[in-house]
Amino acid sequence: MSKRGWTGEATELLRVGEGFQLSDVDTGGQPGYDGDKKSGGKDLEHGIEALDELQERLFAESRLGVTTDAVLLVLQAMDSAGKGGIVRHVVGGVDPQGVELAAFKAPTAEELEHDFLWRVEKRLPQPGYIGVFDRSHYEDVLIGKVRELASADELERRYEAINEFEAQVAASGTRIVKVMLHISPEEQKERLTERLDRPDKHWKYNPGDVDERMLWPQYMEAYQAVFDRTSTEHAPWYVVPADRKWYARLAVQELLLAVMEDIDPQWPTAGFDVEAEKKRLAAS
Repeated sequence: MSKRGWTGEATELLRVGEGFQLSDVDTGGQPGYDGDKKSGGKDLEHGIEALDELQERLFAESRLGVTTDAVLLVLQAMDSAGKGGIVRHVVGGVDPQGVELAAFKAPTAEELEHDFLWRVEKRLPQPGYIGVFDRSHYEDVLIGKVRELASADELERRYEAINEFEAQVAASGTRIVKVMLHISPEEQKERLTERLDRPDKHWKYNPGDVDERMLWPQYMEAYQAVFDRTSTEHAPWYVVPADRKWYARLAVQELLLAVMEDIDPQWPTAGFDVEAEKKRLAAS
């Protein structure tokens, strides 16, 4: 992995480990990176080129049946923390034919007839793809806890079900990268204010965001419970400080690069005689 402005491994510095406390995270920090916004922008551009090639190699391997590997990026955050920016500026830099995006909103009537993981399983990425969950199955334990939509026993069942589900997904060849973009309430207030001040941003504003904002302490408690119960060896959580958008994007890119470089996809060998095909093509 190219280090450039990185002074440490993002996969280690941002990972939720034993004893992790969300309240200890500086939302304005930039762990492991000693550059500024300008250098961060340049490093993001370089990283896009590397990620794009790795993704294309993985996609090429899967088309020829060489691999069953895939990557799943799970994005969770309070509103306005920058999930959309990650999708556009990080994942959006690779060939879209190798990306599958799913945004889980309130469940439909059909989805409510099944267990909460039913709709999620249907949207898992195929081999060779980078899948992105913009919100995910974790909504069912976060909102379920904060809004008291599920009992304590049901929440425990869901935590266990998530762990079992993710273990099966990982065993099938999908690398899971779970990211919480951690924004401060002060920064969120500024971003929501900007949406109200700018007519071109009004479409992004949801009055319900203020209702959820009033429950900030409860959401932080719910996130802590998620980390305590579901950050596992096969599917660890990473908490990325998100008050600086440029750092959050760079950090998520670094996490994806680490996973892709660990997979180490290669250009598949041609299943035909290249020289013979050159001659046939020249003579055609």
